[in-house]
Amino acid sequence: MTVPSGGATPQGRPQRKQVLLRLDPTVYDALARWAGDELRSANAQIEFLLRRALKEAGRLPGEAGPIPRRGRPPGGSAPRPPSA
Repeated sequence: MTVPSGGATPQGRPQRKQVLLRLDPTVYDALARWAGDELRSANAQIEFLLRRALKEAGRLPGEAGPIPRRGRPPGGSAPRPPSA
C-alpha cells in the first residue's frame, strides 16, 4: 500500500513505524508463548509491553494513541446470514 504524504494511511490513521528487532531465540519463544496465552501476536505483545514500560516510567507521549485493534470489525458491519 502506498501512503500519501503527511504520514497517514488512506483511512486517516497514522503510519506505523517498522523496526527490525533481534532477539535471543529462547526469549522470543517465551514471548510468543506469553502472547499466545493473551491472544496476541508476538508483535502486538512487544508493543503492549513497551507501552506499559513507557507508561510506568512516565515516558509515554500523550499523543500516543491506543494500540490499533486487529481482526474482525465490531458487530453490525458484517452482513448476517438469513435466519431460518
